[in-house]
Amino acid sequence: MENVLSPSQLTDIANEYGTPVYVYNADKIAHQYNRLTTAFNSNKVRFFYACKALTNINILKLLKNLGCNADCSSVNEVKLALYAGFEPQNVLYTSNGIGFDEIEEVQSLGVIVNIDSLSNLEKFGKKFGSSYPVGVRLRPNIMAGGNLKISTGHDKSKFGIPVDQLEQLKKIVADHQINITNLHIHTGSDIKDADIFIKGIEVLFDIIPHFPGLKSIDLGGGFKVAYKEDDPSINIEELAAKVLHTFESNELTRHLQVWFEPGKFLVSECGYFITKVNVLKETSATTFAGVNSGFNHLIRPMFYDSYHRIQNISNPDGEVKEYTVTGNICETDTFAWSRPLPEVREGDLLVFYNAGAYGFEMSSNYNSRFKPAEVLVENGVPRLIRKRDVFEDLLRGQLL
Repeated sequence: MENVLSPSQLTDIANEYGTPVYVYNADKIAHQYNRLTTAFNSNKVRFFYACKALTNINILKLLKNLGCNADCSSVNEVKLALYAGFEPQNVLYTSNGIGFDEIEEVQSLGVIVNIDSLSNLEKFGKKFGSSYPVGVRLRPNIMAGGNLKISTGHDKSKFGIPVDQLEQLKKIVADHQINITNLHIHTGSDIKDADIFIKGIEVLFDIIPHFPGLKSIDLGGGFKVAYKEDDPSINIEELAAKVLHTFESNELTRHLQVWFEPGKFLVSECGYFITKVNVLKETSATTFAGVNSGFNHLIRPMFYDSYHRIQNISNPDGEVKEYTVTGNICETDTFAWSRPLPEVREGDLLVFYNAGAYGFEMSSNYNSRFKPAEVLVENGVPRLIRKRDVFEDLLRGQLL
């Protein structure tokens, strides 16, 4: 595997910065971004990093320096992207269920705006008319993704304006002379089949002619990455070939840019979460390896039933036994049931792989426990990019 941090490097980082700790490999992020740009190799394609996956300002700066744009789900993500140095014209905002005041604030920052509902589109038209170009997020009524919780394009999803409300959408646009320049769809996450994206484009073929000012089609993200060693992942080269062929072979789309919003694809595999084994507890059913973390730091296994490969880097050649890896908070926070691991001893370091996306980003101070530190490795050199919480952080914002 390319651009992998070795167990010895991870051990050194754990010894220097303590555990639990999130570690990110800058070289892996660059490798993933270069895979995208090499596969598509077209000036008609733009990539917007879905920064909800990991918003540490150092990661944003890294991706900005690579040439990527930023995709944001809230006004504060927009502000973080601008703070990191992204130009407003390279920042895309798509949110849902938000008040119109947030859209107004985002518009004042000069970024690209997608609107998710007829209600907010009408408010936007009444206030801005044709003066500010805008995109709309459509719901294509396509079921896709690795888990219902991360499927966003099906006919019961809250996301986007349903395609069967096209006539209402057209009326609002006509009444207020709204300048629609982008059509956006996003069907879900963990998509491994390139044809899902083609199906999305085909849904748009009947819609595109109604918006003569279109400049781009946004196909969202959700590219599948491998969590298990034998996991399938999306074939980026196949995706690029099929999408570019579809766009070039149809008169309706030939002149349009195509946008993607990769998040997990760019940062998931760059991330490692290092924990220490606090206690071993043998029972008649299993042997528990209790680590110094919990779903307050990594919620994905509990929230999405997701699999993270785990390695015992302190005893990699030990006899393989089965362990149930659990956390230290007062909830059932099982990271892995009956997982084969080299013999685990108290004090050993266990590393969770593919921890770059929605790891630290979804962490909390539940049980009043500290959030972990974050470390970025660039050119083989680690540096601290977020301090571990201290007690004062738990009190910040509270008033007596």
